[in-house]
Parts: sequence; structure tokens; C-alpha cells
Amino acid sequence: MGNLLTWKFWFNLRPGILAAGPQKILSYFVILLTIALFVFGFIKSRQKKGLYIKLWERLYYFCLANAIIGALLLFFNYEMIPFLTARFWFLFWAIGIGVWLFFIIKTTIKIPQRRKRLEQEKEFKKYIP
Repeated sequence: MGNLLTWKFWFNLRPGILAAGPQKILSYFVILLTIALFVFGFIKSRQKKGLYIKLWERLYYFCLANAIIGALLLFFNYEMIPFLTARFWFLFWAIGIGVWLFFIIKTTIKIPQRRKRLEQEKEFKKYIP
């Protein structure tokens, strides 16, 4: 655990292969993202309109991009390509996931406001000929 906090661990350009445990965890995470990609893609294709369409689209593209990036990181680690196996790529990837999830949560928070606005418009249009 102390090795995770060292400068040399994160910015070593020839870090070597991942240990079996972290590699399995990363593999399972990429598989989970791929499964979620198909689920969100199916839901996105079934709903053409609605309150949640933006949420499904954003989750779909989140899973697509991160499954590709994760698979590439696994491949580079397997092939032991010197610069591309550096640990700071995992750090950048994790930061990107955090930022992306922040915007997805922000979209989720806006759904009740959109629902309220749509109900008000529906109520207003009811009286217009």
C-alpha cells in the first residue's frame, strides 16, 4: 500500500506487468462496462422520446468509451509496451471516469425539473385550441 503513494510508482515509464489481482479486477470492470454498454444501448434504442433519453445516451457513451479505454490499457499491459503501460494512464482514466460520472449525476438531478416543466406545458396546452 505504501508503494501506491510514491512518485516512482505512478510515473515509472517501464513499470512491468500488473499483478494478477489488479489485472483480474480491471478485466472484470471492462467486462461489466461491456455488459452495461449493451443494456444501455438496448434501452436507448427502445426509447426515442422521454425524460430519461439523455440519461440513457450519456450512460451508453460512458460505457462505450471506458470499455474501449480499459480494453486498450489491458492490451498495452499484456504486451508490456513501455510508455503505454505507465500507471499514470490509470490515474488519468480514473479522473476522467469521475468527471464523467459527475456530469451524469448532474443530468440525473435535472430530471425532476424537466418533468415538472413538461407537466406545466401539458396543463397549459390543454386549454389552447
